[in-house]
Amino acid sequence: NGSGPPPGAGGPPRAGETLISEGRATILFPSANEVFYNPVQGFNRDLTCAVMTEFARLQLQPKGIRVVLPGEEKTDVGNPQPPEDSDTTPSPDGPEAPRMAKPGEACEGGLRVLEALAASGLRSIRFAKEVPGLRAVVANDFSARAVELMNRNVAFNGVEALVAPHMADARMLMYQCKADREPFDVIDLDPYGSPSPFLDAAVQAVSEGGEQQWLGRGLLDPGVRLVAPLTPPPWPGLLCVTCTDMGVMAGNSAETCYSKYGAVSLKGKFCHEMALRIILHSLDSRANCYQRFIVPLLSVSADFYIRVFVRVFTGQAKVKASASKQALVYHCVGCGTHHLQRLGKVTSHGTGFKYGAATGPPMGPTCEFCQQRHQMGGPMWAEPLHDVAFVEKVLAALESSPGRFQTEERMRGMLSVITEELSDVPLYYTLDSLSSTIHCNTPSLLQFR
Repeated sequence: NGSGPPPGAGGPPRAGETLISEGRATILFPSANEVFYNPVQGFNRDLTCAVMTEFARLQLQPKGIRVVLPGEEKTDVGNPQPPEDSDTTPSPDGPEAPRMAKPGEACEGGLRVLEALAASGLRSIRFAKEVPGLRAVVANDFSARAVELMNRNVAFNGVEALVAPHMADARMLMYQCKADREPFDVIDLDPYGSPSPFLDAAVQAVSEGGEQQWLGRGLLDPGVRLVAPLTPPPWPGLLCVTCTDMGVMAGNSAETCYSKYGAVSLKGKFCHEMALRIILHSLDSRANCYQRFIVPLLSVSADFYIRVFVRVFTGQAKVKASASKQALVYHCVGCGTHHLQRLGKVTSHGTGFKYGAATGPPMGPTCEFCQQRHQMGGPMWAEPLHDVAFVEKVLAALESSPGRFQTEERMRGMLSVITEELSDVPLYYTLDSLSSTIHCNTPSLLQFR
């Protein structure tokens, strides 16, 4: 954390300031801690840079822009070619070479990013220096001291062409961008505490994807032909949301959880996964008010926080299915058995679908195993937490260009575990609690598998 300034940077730090280095960024930071900075969130920032890079590949490929990381200049890693039977007509002068987007360079037609609560600007500066395919990054904060520090850090890192510090209430800024029809392709919310005050504005200010882009399959399904029409349709934006109020979301204050997220949290072995599903439920329900719905790309629980990455689509017909994606949870206070009750039901009806209320409850008045009572929690998101094809793309990029992140080993481990999860089974049991319930010795996980 004590490395010197990057080449070509301005003068040395002032009295009472230190240098903090993370990734390819080095920032000036006041020793008095006037502006918030959390070094433990380095993993969060590393993961966000990796996810945004693969999101940029997905978004920019149809525009003929090739996202390139160091070491990928002469390879096709992460940039699949269009299918041979594509409808696009080749130029009479021969095939047009794709434009290249590299980290640290402004990309015409690239992504427009908002860090709504930027503090020192570290995250925005890392985006500018490490994520290719960006057109502009708006680093916003409501604190005048934070914006002053951001301006100095942006100049210190030489990223003035990409990062624009901005002082405003994050909600007002997002609402204004919605009114001006200037949505962001990526919005990053990483507040101190709960993101709930910002969710309504965020789901409106992020760029939308029309129903024609949502095929109900993996986002990177090789059967999907990414052929850009003459006038590209609006592509779905990316919301990156962090929650650090885990005491509330993990069942210690169920009534507060309801007031913030519209769901009752429960204490249980699965509380951190339930926290992920509660924030996804909250995002989807707020998006539904504007005929929008979410599709999760990646959801993780790490250290003292949870982090979700979701795409936002627009489509009145698909929003009708949102009730069937949410569920209440009945959790036995004795043996820990849980049952899910979906809020809605979707049935095939000729060439379309019919939507209605679900039937229930899924169990009797007491637990069938121990006859104890149930606690009821939720509603929560009951669909998959991740898009496995996208997660595999992020993993492949880590393999093809190693050494990009300080927490790379941890990222590989977590993403590898995610690819092995059962996507259609919400919540889980632990081996020790199962063994305790049936009064037997706990076998090793290897024996159990």
